[in-house]
Amino acid sequence: MKILVTGCAGFIGSHVAEALLLRGDTVIGIDNINDYYDPAKKEKNLEILKKHKKFVFYKEDIRNYDNLKRIFIRENPDKVVHLAARAGVRASIQNPLLYQEVNIRGTLNLLELAKNSKAKSFVFASSSSVYGNQEKTPFSEDDDVSTPISPYAATKRAGELLCYTYHHIYNTSITCLRFFTVYGPRGRPDMAPYKFTKLIIEGKPVPRYGDGTTKRDYTYITDIVKGVIAAIDKELSFEIINLGNNKPVMLNDFIRVIEEATHRKAIIKEMPMQPGDVNITYADIRKAQRLLGYQPETSIEEGMKKFVEWYEKDV
Repeated sequence: MKILVTGCAGFIGSHVAEALLLRGDTVIGIDNINDYYDPAKKEKNLEILKKHKKFVFYKEDIRNYDNLKRIFIRENPDKVVHLAARAGVRASIQNPLLYQEVNIRGTLNLLELAKNSKAKSFVFASSSSVYGNQEKTPFSEDDDVSTPISPYAATKRAGELLCYTYHHIYNTSITCLRFFTVYGPRGRPDMAPYKFTKLIIEGKPVPRYGDGTTKRDYTYITDIVKGVIAAIDKELSFEIINLGNNKPVMLNDFIRVIEEATHRKAIIKEMPMQPGDVNITYADIRKAQRLLGYQPETSIEEGMKKFVEWYEKDV
């Protein structure tokens, strides 16, 4: 197949694109290589993809409808996997207008072009942040998600609603995947797995927000990729599906796991809870198991050991 992947130079996007290329698909990659984090890391990810003959890359911003339209006309992809986004809860509070432009308008651009080009299916990367600070666990796709607590979460929920609208009007096959704290090699430097590993190895203080009892459902990248590829292949009518590990890890325990993987002791710096942060993320993955055959296999200990090995080679 010919599959268009937005955000192909990013963490999840580069892994999904690589897996598709390795199985023989043609990948049309789109990324604007923005400076949310060091663009050199994205260029490094691109180098991995450019080794494949069936990879075509366009440096483009998903806000630019006319340029995207030219790419769709030229390439005519069979399917679209939309992973590009402005990510991060805290950054969205500082710059909400940018998040609206990229995550809402950019998604609408891609839905419109996928519809016009008669792509067979559309996979959209959503986020566990849409669940807000609810107390009911685990988080199920049927839960009320009308109270997002950050602009980032609100833009991701808006993206899901636009996806449903396009499915309803044009009968487009669309799957929205709610990712739960994805980590692993090539991970984003602003996320806790990368940031804490770096600080602990360098002997610098690790900021611990709150008392360390908040929990996250850390999900290893290879498990996420399997879920994304299953969604690409299934061509479901319209579904919203959680992709998580189904095993929340307390922040204090997570720091301990990194200490064991790095053979170093963390220096903890106590910090207040941050605006927009939630107390827990915890995925109910029964729907993913039923519809996608999804089964996460990587424990936090195994995943962080692999991440630390990659980090020490890469840095």
